[in-house]
Amino acid sequence: MLKLETFAEIIFQIGNLAVLPVWLLMIFAPHLRLTSQVAQSYISVLILAFFYTLIVFSNITFLVQADFATLQGISNLFQQSQQNKLFVVAAWFHYLAFDLAVGTYIFQKMRSECVPHIWIALSLLFTFMLGPFGFLLSVIFSYFFKPNAKTENV
Repeated sequence: MLKLETFAEIIFQIGNLAVLPVWLLMIFAPHLRLTSQVAQSYISVLILAFFYTLIVFSNITFLVQADFATLQGISNLFQQSQQNKLFVVAAWFHYLAFDLAVGTYIFQKMRSECVPHIWIALSLLFTFMLGPFGFLLSVIFSYFFKPNAKTENV
C-alpha cells in the first residue's frame, strides 16, 4: 500500500512538472504556435485545480473547522497541515495554479500590446519566482510601452 507521504510527494512532483513546460515555452519560445495554444488552454492550471480540489474536498472537515479570520487561525492551519503533507501540496498547488494563471494572462496581454519580449520574459520570470512582484512589473512595463499618447490624439 502506498504511504500518504509517498503519495503526497508523487502528486507534488506531478504539479511541478505540469507547470514548468508552460513557463519555459512562454519565456524561451514565445513565437511558437504551441506556446500560444498551451497558454490559452490553461491545461496545466486545470490539472493543478483538479488535484487541489480533490485534496481539499476529501478533507473538508479539517477546513470547515479552520479559523480564516485571524492571523493566529491561519498560523494554526499551517501548523496542523504539517501532520498531513497533502495539505502542504494543496497549498503549493494553490500558488502554482494562480501564478501560472497570472503568467499566462501577462503573456497574452503583453504580446497583444507588442511589448518587447525581454520585458515580457522578465515579468514572467519574476511572476514564476515571486508572484505579485512579477505582475507589478508587467503592469509597469506595459505602461511604458503603450503607444505614445501624442500619436493617439492626432
